[in-house]
Amino acid sequence: MQELQLLLVLAALVLLSFLSPATSCTEQEKSSLLQFLGELSPDSSSKLSRSWHSGTSCCMWEGIACGNNGTVTELSLPSMVLEGPISASLANLTGLRRLDLSYNSLSGELPPELVSSGSVVFHDVSFNRLNGKLQESSPSLPHHPLQVLNISNNFFAGEFPSTILEKKSDLVAINASHNTFSGELPFSFCISSPSFPLLDLSYNLFRGSIPAEIGKCSSLRVLKASNNDNINGSLPDELFGASMLEHLSFLKNGLEGKLDGKQITNLKNIVVLDLGSNNFIGDIPDSIGQLKRLEELHLDYNRMSGELSSALGNCTNLKIINLKYNNFRGELLKVNFFGLLNLKVLDLESNKFSGEIPESIYSCSNLTSLKLSSNKLYGQLSPRIGNLKSLLFLSLSKNAFVNIANVIHALKNSRKIHTLILGTNFKGENIPEDITITDGFQSLQVLSIPSCSLSGKIPLWLSNLAKLEVLDLSNNQLTGSIADWIHGLNFLYFIDISNNKFTGDLPTAIMLMAMLQSDTVAIQLDPRAFEQPVYAGSSLTYGKNNALPSMLYLGNNMLTGAIPSEVGQLKSLTLLNLSFNSLSGQIPQQLFDLTNLQVVDLSNNLLTGSIPPGLSNLHFLTTFDASNNDLEGWIPADGQSSYPYNFSGNPKLCDPTLTRSCDSAEAHPVSTVSGEETTPKIVFAIAFGAFFCLGVVYDQVSQIFTPLFVTLLEMSLFANIYSTICHSICHLCGLPAVDVATAEKK
Repeated sequence: MQELQLLLVLAALVLLSFLSPATSCTEQEKSSLLQFLGELSPDSSSKLSRSWHSGTSCCMWEGIACGNNGTVTELSLPSMVLEGPISASLANLTGLRRLDLSYNSLSGELPPELVSSGSVVFHDVSFNRLNGKLQESSPSLPHHPLQVLNISNNFFAGEFPSTILEKKSDLVAINASHNTFSGELPFSFCISSPSFPLLDLSYNLFRGSIPAEIGKCSSLRVLKASNNDNINGSLPDELFGASMLEHLSFLKNGLEGKLDGKQITNLKNIVVLDLGSNNFIGDIPDSIGQLKRLEELHLDYNRMSGELSSALGNCTNLKIINLKYNNFRGELLKVNFFGLLNLKVLDLESNKFSGEIPESIYSCSNLTSLKLSSNKLYGQLSPRIGNLKSLLFLSLSKNAFVNIANVIHALKNSRKIHTLILGTNFKGENIPEDITITDGFQSLQVLSIPSCSLSGKIPLWLSNLAKLEVLDLSNNQLTGSIADWIHGLNFLYFIDISNNKFTGDLPTAIMLMAMLQSDTVAIQLDPRAFEQPVYAGSSLTYGKNNALPSMLYLGNNMLTGAIPSEVGQLKSLTLLNLSFNSLSGQIPQQLFDLTNLQVVDLSNNLLTGSIPPGLSNLHFLTTFDASNNDLEGWIPADGQSSYPYNFSGNPKLCDPTLTRSCDSAEAHPVSTVSGEETTPKIVFAIAFGAFFCLGVVYDQVSQIFTPLFVTLLEMSLFANIYSTICHSICHLCGLPAVDVATAEKK
């Protein structure tokens, strides 16, 4: 044991002698580093100044490494929350080999002197706020040793300079993604560095066609130019000459044409082929079966057609097949899935596939995501679907499947599945209520079965879905009351049971749901849960890549009774729709305590009484609809503008913008304000009211004030104040109320 400890100590000493400098860094290098420090923001410099001070060798400073002769060879300060510019003084570190300032908040331009460095081999300034053009200070230098350049996730603009590439024959990797570079795709690196293996130009503004010169990059392994939108034309034949390519990605551009079956076989080393979101047509060539190393095939969002090639079954390394949103047709039986044992994702949604789901799919034991929505598939699902023990995501909506009970029973023991989307199938069937389902779906987060015309009651087994977050049973024929046990689903925050036949009072239990009462909703959903919008109104759309809203959607049922005052406890609620029911009583004041509300629809009920004050508390409102009820009295000043409020169809309501005007003796409700705000508002109202009364009495004498009133009317800041004063202050002055529209005409 002692001998082992001695060996470890000796090894550590040898390592330290290799890493530590024999002498201190030069005063020039120390001065250059301190200048870099001095140009950073005060907060940033204070973080480094603890170890960066002139009294010690800079080789001992944080983030600095030196060679044996004391020369600074490395400056590595990633994720230090540094702010400010990158000083050109760093170019004076003539022995610097590695520069890593990634994951900070550095801004300004990248000094040309650093780009032209005659020593830096590794250069990483990714994930900062750098901007401007990328340029060199000395393009005449005969050679640059740079091998890796990572400037991704910044704000660089302009054309990507070809001179940077031409003089750097040692380049092995460039990552310029997530910037705003424009112009044509650069290709000179293929001339100066034929052994160059990696280029990522994704998420920029490049345009034009793919240069044929890329085919000269005989050693290119990774080529990414996704999300540029303006790269067009076809795939040049020369591109397929880069036979070493392993990852080819031109996702979301304007490419077109067909996949050349002869040329594609040259990509014998391809692992990831991503040509999604373009304008490709035609079918998938049979020769694709020769791509034995292929793991990911992305051809989604194109205009491709034809039947699936049976040769896909020969690509036994496939993990992802993504062909959604095309015009593929035919039966899936043509593909033998028995050999695709590595397949994890099969996404064929929004095509024209027909027939039944082939049994061979159920042999893909590693399948985690199966998406077959929006096709013309039919029949029953085999009980063997329950053998997909790794399945997390199943989407079968908008087909013609039958026997929903068979599906639920087959999947109930799939302990990993978290998303189940089955809508627009199983027409006219009964929703399964079998008590044996109670112990299933332990991990289910999303259950979506809308638009099936299902009958029956909300099944009791739903009460045991402890992790359920999203429940969509809308557009069915479900009956009965809303069960009190629903408040026991502690993670449920999205509820859509609209367009059914539910009866009974609106239960207080639904107002006691834990997630809807929480100030923040801890959403754990897979962001891919919904590829199509699940809620699309006139103001809001929630769909792909968007977090679903906290929603209580109970419209178009036969619910009765009053809206419980406990609705004020639903602090996280974003959308509330109780429309087209038979709810009665008053709108509870507590509703206006829900400051996160964006959409409120209480229309087409039997609500009575006045509208409580407090609309101005709902700062995020895009829609408030209380039309077609039996409300009466004044519309609060907050709701007198036509948008986003709708109070039509309430003949007892009055306000200057409606046909009916309340008796001037009636008090006009205003928004509640805090005690601190009351006094200045009263003072302002009295002053403004006195001024307005004088203007009305002496209208013919004082025409000079008219432009001032027109200006105030056009300013949104005074719109609500003016509407209120027109009716209440005039009454205090002993004058008749003045209609807003009339005042505007004057």
